[in-house]
Amino acid sequence: MIADLSLYLVTDPGLCGERGVVETVRQAVDGGVRIVQLRDKSATDAEIVDQLLELSRAIDGRALLVVNDRLDAAVTARERGARVDGVHLGQGDASVLRARAVLGPDALIGLTANSPAHLEAVLALPPGTVDHLGVGVIRPTSTKPDHPPALGIEGFRAFAAASPLPCVAIGGVGIDDNEALREAGAAGLAVVSALCAAEDPRGVAADFRRRWHAGAAPRVLSIAGSDPSGGAGIQADLKSIAANGGYGMAAITALTVQNTQGVRGVHVPPAEFLRAQLEALSDDIVIDAVKIGMLADAEVIRVVGAWLDAVRPPIVVLDPVMVATSGDRLLDPEAEGALRRLLRRAHLITPNLAELAVLTGRHLDDWPDALAAAEELSAEIGAAVLVKGGHLHGDDAPDALIDARRGWRQEFAGTRIDTRNTHGTGCSLSSALATRLARGEDAPTAVRTARAWLRESLRNGESLRVGRGHGPVSHFSGLWSRGGVDTRPAAAEIEAEWWQHIAGIRRAIDDLPFIRALADGTLDREPFVFYLAQDALYLRDYARVLAEAARLAPSSAEQAFWANSAHGAIVGELELHASWLSPSQGVGAETFASEPSSTTTAYLDHLRSVAFGGDHRVLVAALLPCFWLYTDLGRRLHAGEFGDHARDPRHPYASWLETYADPVFAEATRQAIDIVTAAASSADHETRERMRRAFEVSSAHELAFFAAPLEVRPVV
Repeated sequence: MIADLSLYLVTDPGLCGERGVVETVRQAVDGGVRIVQLRDKSATDAEIVDQLLELSRAIDGRALLVVNDRLDAAVTARERGARVDGVHLGQGDASVLRARAVLGPDALIGLTANSPAHLEAVLALPPGTVDHLGVGVIRPTSTKPDHPPALGIEGFRAFAAASPLPCVAIGGVGIDDNEALREAGAAGLAVVSALCAAEDPRGVAADFRRRWHAGAAPRVLSIAGSDPSGGAGIQADLKSIAANGGYGMAAITALTVQNTQGVRGVHVPPAEFLRAQLEALSDDIVIDAVKIGMLADAEVIRVVGAWLDAVRPPIVVLDPVMVATSGDRLLDPEAEGALRRLLRRAHLITPNLAELAVLTGRHLDDWPDALAAAEELSAEIGAAVLVKGGHLHGDDAPDALIDARRGWRQEFAGTRIDTRNTHGTGCSLSSALATRLARGEDAPTAVRTARAWLRESLRNGESLRVGRGHGPVSHFSGLWSRGGVDTRPAAAEIEAEWWQHIAGIRRAIDDLPFIRALADGTLDREPFVFYLAQDALYLRDYARVLAEAARLAPSSAEQAFWANSAHGAIVGELELHASWLSPSQGVGAETFASEPSSTTTAYLDHLRSVAFGGDHRVLVAALLPCFWLYTDLGRRLHAGEFGDHARDPRHPYASWLETYADPVFAEATRQAIDIVTAAASSADHETRERMRRAFEVSSAHELAFFAAPLEVRPVV
């Protein structure tokens, strides 16, 4: 089994204060702590055993329980009925080899390590002796005054990179260390004072887990039957998990022969095969949530229960599939009894009215009866109950979340959606709930968001046109309508695609008489000066557009880049132009004395219209060709692709050609490409297309600009 090390509580009786260790642990586990390590240096072994017994009852299978150092106490507590999952040992404590031998292969054994010598000792142990390392301290902490020198984040990063075992960061760890330590390679955080001294350990633990899992898709396992029509069971679960932001996995309990009109047959593979599926998953993957659906018989239910006891996933949502739409019971009495016992291992169950009636053994006449039955069931099993009112008569289809232990009773109103596409709604809702809970939403929020998603999917089910009976809901309809199905290309892919898209323009530039004559030195001075005069006019307003790009830039780095580019256009490039156009006065009125050609005017009008259109991304795409095309042309001129004469220092325009291959400008071009393609990659499809079009139009204007000196008769 791969243990979930993400949030690891180390107890401290002094910090827990009057609330006590047991109540602190109870609340922290409610909030999502995955491992509890009992640490009490002042207690005797007998007292440690008593504490382990009490903590085992308080945790009640919802997290793993280990003890610090006291291997013999762990053994004794096990003998007295406590569930103790392992030990955490220091470098000077009992041998990890003895701990593994005594506690067995399934125990969780952690070892303190913080130096290269410790790592060498771990590497010398037989594989499988130690499961993880507690690495620290990260920063000085009062809870362990004899700690070694603090590693800091970077010291932890180096240690974790060298370790073959998962590393849990410990020592002075606070909630704001989540992101930095996760990025540094931590498998989890071991927390002492941030939880033990917290006024609300449950809320703080939930915040830790939310921060730890932020941005990552929760790994959600569905244990259910298969529906070949895709509307219910495993197939619906996987769609629901994905639609709600999770990574779905599946262990199949039964194979069915069915379509939208009904079930024609069921095959239940051997329970041992299901056990093998479950063990294969938990041996390799940390599972963040489990959804349980169709469990065909008592033996299958017992296998699932034993696996839950061993792995103890943090979230279990159970959809008790017991009654068919026709009202027929789907399980025999032995299986129903086994399923009732399994309910106690769940955190949330989602019965419909018929299933709630079976589970409570009472007739439900109306919605108040259903709420009372759900309250009774929640108190009995210690789990929350989402009672679903979809089978009520009338236009209303309410749901209610009831948790007797926490005192929750929240109703969710809803009008019935007129549709035949209701196949798999129970499967879909329970899977969505498991995913939402694993993403860090509390139960009322998860119910609200999952219901909103399901109702949207129900409203759009008819559009799928699947089957002649009760068709499926459209699990991805909202995603399709809001995001479409177009892929989001990477920046490098956009760079290659856009460059290829203007291949014809680039070839046309290469073939222009102006470029060929400029390269071989046969270009007359008159068209060259015309080009420079128009380019000076262009650069003056181009710099203003660059300044607008700086003003709109989303980050200070991009703001600086575009501002520096504007400065370079005015100070660097215009000074070079003035050396040809107005050498006696430098940059001044004479530099800009020419009338703008229609080509120059058209190009600047394009840039100005984009600049003041308000979308920074489209603007920078329009600016890019002036960087990219010039740099590419200069590189190839100096590489001799247009003939060796372009590299001859005696070339009449040698000083000008030198600027085309300026390495500083080439570096700026690389930055411009990176900025623009990154913006395009993160944009939606419509914006990305507008960016590409702006880039293409500017590229065409560059072609026209190079062509103009020999197409327009210069006015002398």
